[in-house]
Amino acid sequence: MPYRLPHLHKPGPQGAIRIGCAGWGLSSAVATSFPGEGTHLERYSHVLTCVEINSSFYKPHREQTYANWAESVPESFRFSVKLPKAITHDARLVDTETLLDEFLHAAGQLGDKLGCWLVQLPPSLAFDHDVAESFFKALRARTTLPIACEAREHGWFSTHAAALLKAHHIAYVDADPIPDDCEIRHRADTSLVYVRLHGTPELYQSSYDYTYLDDLARTLHTRAKKTAEVWCIFDNTAEGHAQPNALHLMERLRTHHK
Repeated sequence: MPYRLPHLHKPGPQGAIRIGCAGWGLSSAVATSFPGEGTHLERYSHVLTCVEINSSFYKPHREQTYANWAESVPESFRFSVKLPKAITHDARLVDTETLLDEFLHAAGQLGDKLGCWLVQLPPSLAFDHDVAESFFKALRARTTLPIACEAREHGWFSTHAAALLKAHHIAYVDADPIPDDCEIRHRADTSLVYVRLHGTPELYQSSYDYTYLDDLARTLHTRAKKTAEVWCIFDNTAEGHAQPNALHLMERLRTHHK
């Protein structure tokens, strides 16, 4: 299988490489790889180094829920939190200040375990400079954490759009598969690499083969030499392939460091 993220090979101080999944549910098929007692999150967090909270996209979580999650994981573990669809898909980034305040306050209960934010935009949302400028200015006024933007409409990948994102210290998500005409040709913020692997050819279902993951390990290692933070999230969760893929990638990264 050909390596699908060639733009990651561009040289990106030695940063941390975090490997995780979109969610921490553990099936019986991977149970032995996540030993110990406790909740799925507790077991997951002692093996993988980060997780993407994807459920926040669909519904709000209570402040105490976020606080409980933070208390149940090791000090070195980090969460990425996906912005709600109420902001990105329903309001389409317009007049979202109140929604942002509510969401960021609740998720902020993760404290030091909160690593970054994920903004995923609908494929139907075309790039509008004024809307994007207003939204990311409002978001940046409320947080200094790294932010990754997964845009899925070609206008977001123009020189103009990349410059706007860079001005607000927003990184592009390196996604697989790459939506049509959405190749990253102009880097935005380069202090964060955020890879989201959705599965190919079947979205959310297909596993990645070892050749792909071995190539990806080498690429992530190279990017980490010049990038402060590197995250790689497996979102191919529908058939249970995310955790096995993540575990193999972590093993290849360990081998590469020897």
